[in-house]
Amino acid sequence: MLASFLITFREGLEAFLIVGIILSYLGKLQAKKYNKYIYLGVVFGLIVSLFIAYIFQVIIYGMDNELYQHYLMIFILLFATVVLSYMVVWMANQSKQIKGEIEENLKSLVTRGNILGMVFLAFLAVLREGFETVLFFSSLTLTEGFTMQEGLIGAVIGLITSLILVYALMKGAKNIPLKSFFKYTGLLILIIAGGLFGSAISMMQASELIPTFIPVVYDISFILDDRGLFGTFLRALFGYNSSPTLLHLISWSLYMFTAIFLWKRTYAYEKI
Repeated sequence: MLASFLITFREGLEAFLIVGIILSYLGKLQAKKYNKYIYLGVVFGLIVSLFIAYIFQVIIYGMDNELYQHYLMIFILLFATVVLSYMVVWMANQSKQIKGEIEENLKSLVTRGNILGMVFLAFLAVLREGFETVLFFSSLTLTEGFTMQEGLIGAVIGLITSLILVYALMKGAKNIPLKSFFKYTGLLILIIAGGLFGSAISMMQASELIPTFIPVVYDISFILDDRGLFGTFLRALFGYNSSPTLLHLISWSLYMFTAIFLWKRTYAYEKI
């Protein structure tokens, strides 16, 4: 539940912030009459995101061939790892430019009276974050120990919390440390992505797509079994493995080293 909360909280915050910037700038341009078209774009974005989520579930769990289903799960886990990692680094690098670009595009649309363009602007903002959320949510459901019910509860709480935070920001709560929020939630998301990557490696070994003769490095299941109550929680959230093979451990370590290095370098010159 914590993983789904964190992901939907961050994704929801990004989407709602963009929509908030659009609505706020329309107010500055004295063009609030166009607000309804922004809301229309948001609704369309949500509908398409839910449709994509449905398609994902049908494709993943509707396959009769278990081998192909397994391959698809591996692909989704690896793809989600790449997108999660890219999202964190990209957001850190581009956050300063986003507001200016949105306002410039919106001013041009208002000047030309391009209603369809306004709808599309809001639609893309919501759809992009919605697609990422669907991808990450699907990836988490593929890891053992993560139930759909727990995920939905965390996702709903995350979205509501992000909406409340954006509302507070739009109402003038300037003292909210948004830069620090994105910095450290970004780090947590990279750790989650590392867990997804580790799960993908385990699935690839189980499918014999990569060597399976590599020995187990250690086995601490007698201390904290990844099938136990707390171990299951750690496995679902961070990809914890109580008896990893050498390949699994090396792959996970390389990913985490690279991800944290990029994260630290990205924020090296930021004053939080």
